[in-house]
Amino acid sequence: MFPLVRALTYASLFVALVLFFLPGQILEWAGLTRPPETELLQVLGVMVSVLGLSLALWCVVAFAVVGQGTPAPFDPPRRLVVRGPYRFVRNPMAIGVGSALAGAAAFYESWQLAGFASVFFLIVHVFVVLYEEPTLRRMFSDEYAAYCDAVPRWWPRRKAYRS
Repeated sequence: MFPLVRALTYASLFVALVLFFLPGQILEWAGLTRPPETELLQVLGVMVSVLGLSLALWCVVAFAVVGQGTPAPFDPPRRLVVRGPYRFVRNPMAIGVGSALAGAAAFYESWQLAGFASVFFLIVHVFVVLYEEPTLRRMFSDEYAAYCDAVPRWWPRRKAYRS
């Protein structure tokens, strides 16, 4: 139970910063407010954001329950997580958060938020390649190597991975 509490605490702080505070600052800086009418783009934006946030939350729970750790680099999982959305793609949490940002950009019709989402993906990609993957290779060696060989980093596979 304690890993779940830690994971949800860290995730809440991350979400508050990346999905609420920073986008709010960008919207304020750009002078954007909520669109006066809810049209198809706003509905699609909300749907993408909710799906993205749900995916990210699923990943946080998987890290806590399966991995006995959190997504935070200073409190990583003790076991390799290859269940849930991780059966299809290696970085579903980043995809979920980025999708939530992209949905917000669509909702507000904001190229500034779209730019923020793009920068987020670029930073996460660099982090994954330079820090996360080498660290996981050291921690989980052959098990992680087999997982990397079978599951793509960013583009989901059709069939679920079975370790």
